[in-house]
Amino acid sequence: MPRPPISLNPTTLALATAAWIGAFSNWPLWQALARLPEMSSARGLVFIAGFMLAVMALTFALLTVFASRFTIKPMAAFFVLAAAFGAHFMGAYGVVIDPTMMTNVLQTNARETRDLLSGRMVLVVALLAAPPLWGLWRVRLLPTSGWRQLARNAVAVLASIALVVAIVFALFADLSATMRNHRQLRYLINPLNSFFSLGVLAAEGQAKPKGPPLAIGLDAAALPRAADAKPPLLLLVVGETARADHFSLNGYKQRTNPELAERQVLSFTEVSSCGTSTAASLPCMFSHLGRKEFNAADRDHENLLDVLQRAGYAVLWLDNQAGCKGLCTRVPNAETGDDKTLPATLCDSEGECFDEALLHGLDRRLATLPAERRAKGTVIVLHQMGSHGPAYYKRSPPERKPFTPECTTNVLQQCEHESLIHAYDNSVAYTDHVLAMAVDWLKAREADSAPALLYVSDHGESLGENNLYLHGLPYAVAPREQTHVPMVVWLPPRHPLTACLASQQSKPLSHDNLFHTVLGLAGVRAKEYQQALDMTAQCGPR
Repeated sequence: MPRPPISLNPTTLALATAAWIGAFSNWPLWQALARLPEMSSARGLVFIAGFMLAVMALTFALLTVFASRFTIKPMAAFFVLAAAFGAHFMGAYGVVIDPTMMTNVLQTNARETRDLLSGRMVLVVALLAAPPLWGLWRVRLLPTSGWRQLARNAVAVLASIALVVAIVFALFADLSATMRNHRQLRYLINPLNSFFSLGVLAAEGQAKPKGPPLAIGLDAAALPRAADAKPPLLLLVVGETARADHFSLNGYKQRTNPELAERQVLSFTEVSSCGTSTAASLPCMFSHLGRKEFNAADRDHENLLDVLQRAGYAVLWLDNQAGCKGLCTRVPNAETGDDKTLPATLCDSEGECFDEALLHGLDRRLATLPAERRAKGTVIVLHQMGSHGPAYYKRSPPERKPFTPECTTNVLQQCEHESLIHAYDNSVAYTDHVLAMAVDWLKAREADSAPALLYVSDHGESLGENNLYLHGLPYAVAPREQTHVPMVVWLPPRHPLTACLASQQSKPLSHDNLFHTVLGLAGVRAKEYQQALDMTAQCGPR
C-alpha cells in the first residue's frame, strides 16, 4: 500500500523549506566562509553554524508571512527555485547578487540567456530543487482557522527575529569583523539577496521623478573652424568585457593586437571603468556627471549623444549587443541584426552577429543622416559584442582563432585554464581585427572629413583569478581585472594631437574623461564640459 501523505501545518512547512534552503541552497555562502583564514579554527566553525542558523531563521520569517493553506506551497516552490538558480550562478561564476547584478538579470536578452544555459545548471538546479518540490507536492496541509494560523505565524516570525538578534549578540565581534572585511558575503545570502536587490531597484524606481530626463547641453555648439577645415568624423567604439592586461599593446605576452600595432594607435594603459557591468557602466560613461555623482544622482539626465546632436552634429548608434540602455532613444539608432543585407557568414541562425557586422554598409547608414548635420560633424557609436562571456568562443569566427586549444563551453570551470584564456584572447584578437577595419574605413574618408577613432571597453572580466569568473561584483570589492579597461585612440598621421596624447598614455584616466574628451575631439562645447577632464585640452589650439 502506498504511504499516506505527510500532514503538516503551513508554518511547519515553511520551517522545513527554510531549513533546506539555508543548509543546501546556500552552499556558495558556506564555501566562501570556509575559505576565509579566520574560519579555520573551532571558533570559526561555531561562527559558520550560527550564521547558518540565522540565515534559516531569516528565510523562515519571510516565508512565514505567506504561510496559509492557499499560499504556502506556491511561495515555498518560488523560494526553492529562486535559491536553486541563485546558487548555481553564484557557485559557478563566483558572482554575487546585488542590485547591480539584478539589473543585469532584468536586462538580459534571449541571446545572453542562451549563453548561460548548461547541463551543469540543470544538474545543480535539479539537485537543489527537485527534493523539496517533490516534498511540497506530497505533503498535505492540515486544516486550520484563519485567525489561529495568523497567530501561529506571528509567534513564529517574532521567535525567528528574536533568534537572529540573539545570534547577532552572541557572535557580534566575529560578525562585524567578517561583514566589514568581506562585504560581498552579504550578497551571497540566498535567496534573500535576490529579494533585497529587487526591492532596492523598485524603491529607486519609485524615488526618481517620472518623466523625461533632465536636458543638458542646451547651449551646445561647435567651435569655430577655419573655412577650409573638414568636418570631424569620430568613430566611438564601446568595447565589451575587455581587459586592459590582455591587450598586447599594453605589454601582454600574447599577440592579441597585431593589426592595431601596425596602425600606430595610442593605447592608454591605466583606465578605470565606471562600473563592473554594462548596465552600470554604459549610462555612466556617457554621462557628464562622473562615476560618484552619477551613482548619487536622484534624477536621470540626458547624455553625451544628446549634447552632440544639440550642437547640430549627425549622431548614429549601431548596436551588436543587448541595446543601448536608453542612451540612444533620442538619436538615430539601429541593430546589426536588422540589416537584411548582411552576409550569412556574419550572423548565426539565432540572430547573433560577429562585430564585423557593425562596419557592414556603414557608408549606406552614414548617407541616411541629414546632410546639413554631416556638414558640421558626425559621431558614430559602435556598441560591440566584444568578449562577452561566458561563451567566449562564440565571439570570434572560426578563421580568426590564433590561440589554441580553445575552451568551447560556457561551463568555465570545466576548461583547462589555458584553453579558457585562449578563448578569451581570441575574442580580443578579433576585436583588434574589427578595430583595424574601422581605422581603415576612416582612413579612406580623409579627403572629405577629419577622422578619428576612440575605443574604450565598458568593464573588464575575471577569468578564474581567486575562483571568480565573469564580472559584476560590487565596485568597492571588485578586483582590478573587472575595472581595468583598455582605451585606444587612432588619429591620422601628423595629427597635431598625436604627440600630446602620446605623453598621457600611462596617466591614470577613467570613464569620467570620456564625455569631455569626446567633446574635445569633436570640437563641441557646452556648459557641462570640463576642461580638466578633456584629454585633448592640454594640447593647446589646433
